Amino acid sequence: MRYTFTILTLLGLTFFTGCSSKKIKDKSFLTAAVVDSAVLPKLNIFEPTNKSVSAPVLIFIHGGNWNSGNKDTYNLLGRNFARTGVVTVIPDYTLSPKANYNDMAKEVAAVIKWVQANIKSYHGDVNQIYVTGHSAGGHLAALAVMNPKYGIDEKSIAGIILNDAAGLDMNNYLEQYPPTTKDDYLATWTADPAKWKDASPIYFLNKNTPPFLIYVGDKTYPSITVANDRFLKALKPFQPSVELIHIDKKHVPMVTQYFWPYSDRFQETIDFIRKNKK
Repeated sequence: MRYTFTILTLLGLTFFTGCSSKKIKDKSFLTAAVVDSAVLPKLNIFEPTNKSVSAPVLIFIHGGNWNSGNKDTYNLLGRNFARTGVVTVIPDYTLSPKANYNDMAKEVAAVIKWVQANIKSYHGDVNQIYVTGHSAGGHLAALAVMNPKYGIDEKSIAGIILNDAAGLDMNNYLEQYPPTTKDDYLATWTADPAKWKDASPIYFLNKNTPPFLIYVGDKTYPSITVANDRFLKALKPFQPSVELIHIDKKHVPMVTQYFWPYSDRFQETIDFIRKNKK
């Protein structure tokens, strides 16, 4: 679980951004601060230039071990999804140690609520909202939707796409490796085992859980492999047809593949959207 997430070398990539999408930068989504911070997180929107139809919406939550990462790293991902006709929303959220998992999930839930209230203005279909995330972002995307305390109606989300998601069963992981100050894990998860379950999406699976599309890297971290296997086993009684899609990649390339528009993941996502369209 403990890893460093850095893809700064890819920040300079600017090809394939074209003029087939429009970027709306730094929109506010919080009506009140979740944590005491001088700077409130904001979000970017990538809107297809073809506005003749109401488009599906994808909310992407970035990873970074819960203590690093930035929405602007993922401009190419946003533009490439917009090129396929999907309105894409990419937010920042307050990172550890300034925020714990609960604060982060509250902010992600606030993003979802903002999208539900405002995305029509950007030609998005409020009945076709999908939530996705890589690594820590996959955890927060799932937790914000699935844990009822965050106030998201699970039936209002058309699907969840997990990309090499970490933290799906933090309780199991932290029972074996109790949190320390390393990587800000004590600040992120606290020392309270009850909070570890509260932070684990696996414990909130039910018959109303949105449909899943789940990717796992064959060369990813063992903790991610274990958590996804446990999550799938718990999901099967509710969604028996779901299987893990294994990709022959390490953890970071599982997300950087979206920086190029020819990745098969785009068509797979469109197929998932079409299958689950409400």
